[in-house]
Amino acid sequence: MAVTKRAAKPGAKSAPASAEELMAHYRHMLLIRRFEEKAGQMYGMGLIGGFCHLYLGQEAVVVGMQAALKPGDSVITSYRDHGHMLACDMDPKGVMAELTGRIGGYSKGKGGSMHMFSREKGFYGGHGIVGAQVPLGTGLAFAHKYKEDGGVSATYLGDGAVNQGQVYEAFNMAALWRLPAVYVIENNKYGMGTSVERASARTDLYQRGQAYGIPGEQVDGMDVLEVKAAGEKAIAHARGGKGPYILEMMTYRYRGHSMSDPAKYRPKDELARMREEHDPIDRLRAELMEWGVADEAALKAVDKEVKEIVTAAAEFAQNSPEPDPKELYTDVLVEA
Repeated sequence: MAVTKRAAKPGAKSAPASAEELMAHYRHMLLIRRFEEKAGQMYGMGLIGGFCHLYLGQEAVVVGMQAALKPGDSVITSYRDHGHMLACDMDPKGVMAELTGRIGGYSKGKGGSMHMFSREKGFYGGHGIVGAQVPLGTGLAFAHKYKEDGGVSATYLGDGAVNQGQVYEAFNMAALWRLPAVYVIENNKYGMGTSVERASARTDLYQRGQAYGIPGEQVDGMDVLEVKAAGEKAIAHARGGKGPYILEMMTYRYRGHSMSDPAKYRPKDELARMREEHDPIDRLRAELMEWGVADEAALKAVDKEVKEIVTAAAEFAQNSPEPDPKELYTDVLVEA
């Protein structure tokens, strides 16, 4: 991964942030990991229908970015969205219930994996159409500027979506109107089964805004602290009235594009190497112990707590009833 690693002084063991903040990062990433593992199991049991795109491996991106955002900011993403929901502090029970199509879900069982949202948490959805969230996220940025509420819109997209035409229309508009927008490209190396090298004439995706004067930066998306630092810089740029910013997060997904994808297009040793050398949770776990922030027992306690939360979410989902057929006719129109 051609990215800059976080520099550390030789022999230094002091933590770069407070223990509370670092443990919060660890807990959030671990919650996403365990939740997605459980979702994969439930999909295999037939409890989740339709498409299901897991976020395993990419946890540091959304956790680091959400740590840099503030209440009142907006978040929108694509169909690989469960991690973003949890990072926005949406209730795991409501998220899992939605995945299983139950009335207790955030969209009353009608949105499923790709189309649930929470206006209360500033999460404006996963979106199933590739690249569709980018103009919508730009519209959210416009709303923040129009209302003068000081908010920033964070729009997540993948390395496959970045080649869509509507993305560049949105970039142009955001730059033209100096909108408070941060575009987070989660480059996990593969758009479905096609590597970024085969899909993009230039693979330095953070430079895709050059034609519009949008600055960009490439970040180690497997390091939550690197992500947070880059996110703070980009968000300050956007919030300060300087217009949009692009962050290319170099990350990796451990599973296929969706649950139906065996991912045979990847080199056999690539996944093992990434998990062994770059796993974001293992990396932070080792650093927490090195810095003296937490010991093995404390980290095991966090894992136990997270597993209990995920288990409770799965039980809630399975015990929640399916929506009444009459729900097909609700939430269709808004009278204004």
